Amino acid sequence: MKINPNGFREYDARWVYKKDINLEGITDLGKGLGSQIIKHTKNINPRVVVGHDYRSYSEDIKKALISGLTSTGCKVEDIGLSLSPTVYFAQFNLDSDAIAMVTASHNENGWTGVKMGIKKGLTHAPEEMSELKDITLNKKFIKGTGSVKEIQNFKKIYSDDLVKKNKIKKKIKAVVACGNGTAGVFAPEILEAIGCEVIELDCKLDWSFPKYNPNPEDLKMLHAIAKTVKDNKADIGFGFDGDGDRCGVIDDTGNEIYSDKIGLLIARNLASQHKNSKFVVDVKSTGLYSKDKVLFDNKCETIYWKTGHSHIKRKVNAEKALAGFEKSGHFFFNQPLGYGYDDGINSAIQVCHLLDNQKKKMSEIINELPKTYQSPTMAPFCKDEEKYKVVDEMVKKVKDLKNSNTKIDNLSITEVLTVNGVRFSLADGSWGLIRASSNKPSLVVVTESPTSEERKKNIFDFIDNLLQKTGKIGEYDQKI
Repeated sequence: MKINPNGFREYDARWVYKKDINLEGITDLGKGLGSQIIKHTKNINPRVVVGHDYRSYSEDIKKALISGLTSTGCKVEDIGLSLSPTVYFAQFNLDSDAIAMVTASHNENGWTGVKMGIKKGLTHAPEEMSELKDITLNKKFIKGTGSVKEIQNFKKIYSDDLVKKNKIKKKIKAVVACGNGTAGVFAPEILEAIGCEVIELDCKLDWSFPKYNPNPEDLKMLHAIAKTVKDNKADIGFGFDGDGDRCGVIDDTGNEIYSDKIGLLIARNLASQHKNSKFVVDVKSTGLYSKDKVLFDNKCETIYWKTGHSHIKRKVNAEKALAGFEKSGHFFFNQPLGYGYDDGINSAIQVCHLLDNQKKKMSEIINELPKTYQSPTMAPFCKDEEKYKVVDEMVKKVKDLKNSNTKIDNLSITEVLTVNGVRFSLADGSWGLIRASSNKPSLVVVTESPTSEERKKNIFDFIDNLLQKTGKIGEYDQKI
């Protein structure tokens, strides 16, 4: 049995298959998860919905996981090839006790993992992940007799639920890009069914991801969508990640709109119908929410919270927020718009509603927001066992700089937010962020300035200088 303890991440589990975990390790994970579900639901035969993505080895992983789950007494309901949101939806639709989705999302080929949850609409938080890790590694397993049932054609039930309440009037020409990931068999037909004219890009399933990873933050994927939008004179471009819970957006001129700004446009669109609402955004998101006039006029409040789909989902749930938006493209719509979990296709549908409601092009709508200069998400390598220590050091360092009134690009630090790593704001509304990645051995660095491209770059250089001095940083995945 092989299972690298580092694979238990903050809110899901991910390993390089065979190098860090083998099938026996996956079965033990299933036993651990089954035991945890039984403990929390106080049900000796809980019903667990399971699905898998389209990687070459995902079905083998799923079988091994199911064998662990059933050995504890779980009654597994297997919905087959799925997106993560399909599995989340199934928990509501089939009224099951828990879910487990076999996916490594947008990670490179070779990775595998599981996203899991017990309470409807939520996935595991750090406390549940550390409990699962303890049960699994110390083999504190419950023994029982479970069963497996295959649920046929669940894809149609999921698709119909999204289509029936979201028909649009305007014929929107949309490029739908799936990076050869699992969303390719879901997104084009759903968007076509609500009324879009769909131009498919890399929607054919191919687990080797021949062009690039299905990741809407990957610049290669974004450039490919931009070219296709321009070549086809499309109204909008959507890019979906490997398991379909995230969506990236390209406007009609081929420009990428970062998801935090799409979130702000959607929040503005919703604010007038839903006054006094709360919105939750992650610490990587634009500073524009806190000063937005439309949100302010409609008495809407924005809360900045920890990055990570599980954290934002839980905060949306706890605050009874109308929606949550994450810079990486996870959007969460609570009732009446959704069930609180992240669904990339529902996110794309909300953008279609935005276009449907206004007689403007996407590029015109985005231009109504104040201009800011944003960096992409940049990830310098940092070992899993060192990254949190480095971030603690950065928190202390930034607080010291604020206290000593040290200036960055001639501006004082006005605010330091430490709910997740450290985010410091400057007097003109510019900011920089350093946090630990929750699913890879790396840090995450983001900067934004409402003033200039140069200031955005200067803040990055300042952060990079602090990080280089630690001696714990490797290559960046991308840099400005």
